Parts: sequence; C-alpha cells; structure tokens
Amino acid sequence: MAIAFTFPGQGSQTVGMGKELADAYPEARRVFEEVDEALGEKLSALIFEGPEETLTLTANAQPALMAVSLAAMRALESKGFSLKEKVAYVAGHSLGEYSALAAAGFVSIADAARLLRIRGNAMQAAVPAGEGAMAAIIGLEQADVEAACTEAAQDEVCQIANDNGGGQLVISGSKAAVERGAALCTAKGAKRALMLQVSAPFHSALMGPAADAMREALAGVARHAPVVPVVSNVSVEPTIDTDLITARLVEQVTGRVRWRETVEWFGANGVTTLYEIGAGKVLSGLARRINRDIAVSSVGTPADIEAALAALG
Repeated sequence: MAIAFTFPGQGSQTVGMGKELADAYPEARRVFEEVDEALGEKLSALIFEGPEETLTLTANAQPALMAVSLAAMRALESKGFSLKEKVAYVAGHSLGEYSALAAAGFVSIADAARLLRIRGNAMQAAVPAGEGAMAAIIGLEQADVEAACTEAAQDEVCQIANDNGGGQLVISGSKAAVERGAALCTAKGAKRALMLQVSAPFHSALMGPAADAMREALAGVARHAPVVPVVSNVSVEPTIDTDLITARLVEQVTGRVRWRETVEWFGANGVTTLYEIGAGKVLSGLARRINRDIAVSSVGTPADIEAALAALG
C-alpha cells in the first residue's frame, strides 16, 4: 500500500499556475521568492501574469514548473506532512525529475532553478532553429515505431524520445528524418502521426551539447542523498545514490523518458496511489491509461492540498 509522488514536465505550464498556493500559504510564496532570487529576475511575475508565449519558452517553463511543484510541496509540509514518512518513491517527467529530486532534498530549490535555467538554455542552443523536430505517434506498437525510426534515420537522428503510455510515443531528431519517421509510422498503421510545435528535438542524440552542459552544471552544486528513492526516467530503477542520480540526469538529456514503464514499475512494486504534485493533470491522465488499478490525484491548488492532507493522514 505504497504512495509515490510524481512531478510534471514541460507542457503542463499555464499562466497563473501556483498563484492560489502563493496567496494561501506563506511557505509556498517563499518558494517563488527563492526562485526569483536564484535567477535574478521576477520569474514569479511571468508565472502568475504571463504572457503565455514567454512562459512557454523552454528556459522559463522548466524552472517555472519546478517552482509550482515545490510550492505545493512546501504547502503540504507546512501542515505537518513528511515526504520521508509517507511516500515510498518520487519520479518526474523529464524536467520533473529535477522537481522530484528537489522535493526529496537532492538539491536546493535555488540550485534546481539555476540548473533548469541552464538546462533549458542549453537544450535550446544545442540545435539551430528549424533543424530538429518531434512528432507524436498515436496507436502504434513500440517495436513498429522503433523500426520506423531506424529506417527513417538515413545517417541522421530519429529516435523515440518519450514513451508516455496509453499508446502515445514521441519521436525526436533531425527534421527531415522525423518527417520520414512520422510518414512511415502512418504507413505502418498509426492512428495519428502529428508533428509537434516544439523549439528543439528534446531527448535525442542531437542534445549532446546540452548533456555536456548539464554534466558541468551538476558538478558545481551541492548534492545530497534524497530522503526517498527517485525512479529515474532513463533506467526505471529507484536509487538514493548521489553519483548515480547525477549520471542519470546527464543521460536523461539525450535519453528516452520511459514514463509508461515507470508507472508500470510502480504498479509492480506495491504502489497503490500516485499524487501528481504541481501544475496540471497530464501525468494523472497518463497513469489512468497505463494502470487503472493505481489511484491518482493531482495536487496543485489549496483545495487539492487540503484533500491530499486528509487522505494522507
């Protein structure tokens, strides 16, 4: 009867997220102040007021989503909640892994904000605009998508970037190769193959320069063993080993986000309830499609905080 906390990734951001938490809980408000101080700018104003097109920029969305997740965590903790005592595992989708690790004490909130700003900028800068692409493939078996990527690559990069579950895979790489891969997936029977409006080919080998940047950045911050194990995106294995977590965060930049397998791992290892901590309900929706036996709840507003506290005891 174990509980896991999950933390959302890019795409869950909305203008105004976290504002109710900041208004209701001084501890949540302090998180936004810490992030502003760490970045030397009022990211909180962008989070609360927009504009949306600026919030959506990778370098802003990544620390912003972490801030909202940690604001929700601090709100829970202000009411006596203890992650170490109540939760068996944490995990996060892509950037959400940093949120999970900050929640579990691996890095400070300030360092998480700075790392995610570096990560966002480095991922954006790794590939010239227009040279990379991503596509969502709906309703095709993973083996068929893998085969399509291999055939489409033609000395370029085309690989699975996200296995989100519910029949949704995302491919990433060189623009022409991804377009070929999407067409091949359609020919193989995919229900849909949709080119995504993204700014870079995330979680592909083209992100190598960003992985190098994160290796250097992580080496420069204080890291501590998390109070609960994190289940890594790239390995789907739990660990509290600081060096191993660091290595996996570097690998994650170019590696696949194995979210379907993560939720399946939770189900196979006694997790009966998942809480999605932060903005939106994307991970909750994915979890329902992957394993209907796991109860899911989203925690992103004061009402959600009170409901979670009542359920968690």
